[in-house]
Amino acid sequence: MAVSGASARMPPQQKMSSLFDKIDSSGTGSITQSQFGQAFQTMNPPAGVKAQGANAIWSQLDPSGTGSVSKADFVSGMTSVLTAIRQGGGVAASAPVGTAAAAGQSLENLGTPGGVNILA
Repeated sequence: MAVSGASARMPPQQKMSSLFDKIDSSGTGSITQSQFGQAFQTMNPPAGVKAQGANAIWSQLDPSGTGSVSKADFVSGMTSVLTAIRQGGGVAASAPVGTAAAAGQSLENLGTPGGVNILA
């Protein structure tokens, strides 16, 4: 799924906003854990993100456990998650060894099978 008109130079927040819009296909303004999990499986995140797992990332996006995340919370949460991965950290304390290196190498490919680069 390519985000039409997406630029490789688009700021990370704008890329996360576009990604949210793809996940929120019904346009409700929020996404559920189920929608996020489905997108995580079908949008082929890079190895570093995939290694964290959908549940660990969702926990960061929805720390109070409400079951849904607004666009603003998704954008800020995913930006934080990606920054942590890029800096060699992660969202899960039990992340596999080598995850940081894999994340650093593949973050520029974050996006969809259509090759949308949402981080550059």
